[in-house]
Amino acid sequence: MNAPHDSRPAESHSEDPAGAVDPEGAAGPVDGGEERATGRGHRRQRMPLWLDTLVTMAVALVIAVLVKTFLIQPFYIPSASMNPTLLEDDKILVSKLSPGVFDLQRGDVIVFEDPDDWIPGDATENPTARVRVMMLLSLVGLAPDPSQDHLVKRLVGVPGDHVVCESEGATLEVNGVALEEPYINPETPACQVAFDVTVPDGKVWVMGDNRFASADSAWHETRGEGGFVDESDITGRAELIFWPASNWTRLDDGREAFADVPDQP
Repeated sequence: MNAPHDSRPAESHSEDPAGAVDPEGAAGPVDGGEERATGRGHRRQRMPLWLDTLVTMAVALVIAVLVKTFLIQPFYIPSASMNPTLLEDDKILVSKLSPGVFDLQRGDVIVFEDPDDWIPGDATENPTARVRVMMLLSLVGLAPDPSQDHLVKRLVGVPGDHVVCESEGATLEVNGVALEEPYINPETPACQVAFDVTVPDGKVWVMGDNRFASADSAWHETRGEGGFVDESDITGRAELIFWPASNWTRLDDGREAFADVPDQP
């Protein structure tokens, strides 16, 4: 969901040695103000309008692709698994600088590729005309990615962490510290199932904020389907909700819940 960029071709001007700009594009005086032997200045040949517009659009397109590839990418929220933090049809911006330039931390909201068929179906298998247009625009970051091959969850456990829910309805514990999680659905407890895991190297443990309506690490692990997510599958950290405008907010308040969690259990 990259915002489109509007560019206008800049007029071509020439400058004299003093820095003045001639709006007509004629060459300024040289050699003490004497004109050239031709008696007239030379105009800089301008690019045809259609070509100038085409070049401007091409440059804007390249910039959009680079931004999507290396910096930010938009996504939309198709389900209620992250309520109340993220509502259905919210649009979010995801920073691709994390992990990488900036480290991820427990409590971050992250987007990652489907690790093992967690999501049934694909909206792009038999796409409608609208989905086809979105697929094309999403390639350059001008629209949300309509494919359902990414998920959004909260990062709960990093490599080496001991993550425990003693029973359904219990409090979530990480490295022996019971968490107070203000971001989860207040109508349900923190644990929908009991589990006791240690996160392997190169993996993370993720959970939805709407714990009783989220097919997350805990849900898949207790079904013997593998609940860990490869760090290499992480697309980036969700930074903010940017649409609808009434829901605009930064997604940076989850780390406080893990402030007392030690690095080792």
